[in-house]
Amino acid sequence: MQPVIALGLMSGTSLDGIDAALVETDGERVLACGPCRTFPYAAATRARIRAVFGRDDRSDPAVAAAAEEIAVLHAAAVAALLAEAPENWRRPALIGFHGQTVLHAPERRLTVQIGDGARLARLTGIAVASDFRSADVAAGGQGAPLVPVYHRALVEGWTGRPAGCVAVLNIGGVANLTAIAPDGTMVACDTGPGNALLDDWAAAHTGEPCDRDGALAARGQPDEAWLARALAAPFFAAPPPKSLDRNAFAALRKGEMSAEDGAATLAAFTVRAVAAAVPRLPWVPSRWLVCGGGRRNPVLMAGLRAALAVPVLAAEDAGWDGDALEAQAFAFLAVRAERGLPISYPATTGAPRPLPGGRVDRP
Repeated sequence: MQPVIALGLMSGTSLDGIDAALVETDGERVLACGPCRTFPYAAATRARIRAVFGRDDRSDPAVAAAAEEIAVLHAAAVAALLAEAPENWRRPALIGFHGQTVLHAPERRLTVQIGDGARLARLTGIAVASDFRSADVAAGGQGAPLVPVYHRALVEGWTGRPAGCVAVLNIGGVANLTAIAPDGTMVACDTGPGNALLDDWAAAHTGEPCDRDGALAARGQPDEAWLARALAAPFFAAPPPKSLDRNAFAALRKGEMSAEDGAATLAAFTVRAVAAAVPRLPWVPSRWLVCGGGRRNPVLMAGLRAALAVPVLAAEDAGWDGDALEAQAFAFLAVRAERGLPISYPATTGAPRPLPGGRVDRP
């Protein structure tokens, strides 16, 4: 297939902002990664989006207003990235628009990403692929994670790839992993909380949107009794594929923990949830590559290295951009969506068969 330039957009449940990235791909291989940039959300925007988490009524005025704001902000991100890109990257054939997940309940065959792809196509003048999750969930899949097929393409193009299984771990609001065997077979799942619980704790106790550099967690001690109760949830005993809503564990009471001990406990929860997934994989990874905001937290990275007992590297150690990777993935998925290629699989989302997905709107 002829390769094209595609632009991917991602706004995760951590609500850091919009990641935008350009990729040259044919939907099978990653030929080149182009310019990328993050456009942080203003505090007021973050608050408006957070206020509609958990809602499934798109006609709700607050949801509709947030969806419109998301479309406008994403159009502005596209314009800004293309304005500063080199000439050969300025005319993408397609935009991959994830939208903003506000509710993920696959057990109800429901997943809600707000943001209008058709509106974004009109605002940018570029074809937009969006609504990537709905077909999978309607067919009985989890609708997440969707990035494994992109993880596989990156690993297959990694010149330093070691022998054995390689795992790619994304620590965003929710953490997810893709385990890739030498023959390209994939297994994937959400592992548990990523940054979401820790971010919410830091915001409530320090006013900061996250535990910067793990400073809060580094001064605390994990509450082992709390961790034992949290990790006893049925989710952690279930085999992959499986997925979570951002707020799946938000109701767990933290008791009278100090700010430092609470942060240490939630960081340990993320780490131990990842470790708990390993015995349920068909292969034990010989190397882990970590992307997403969590790779910047030294407490999380040190915890993962201790718990997994094999090399745990940041995405940059493989020559990847750990901040841009999910946006790149949706550029890649957009091309697959337009070409009718599968984006989800029985071993990644629980889909009944390899399924295409997404809807393409023309300007």
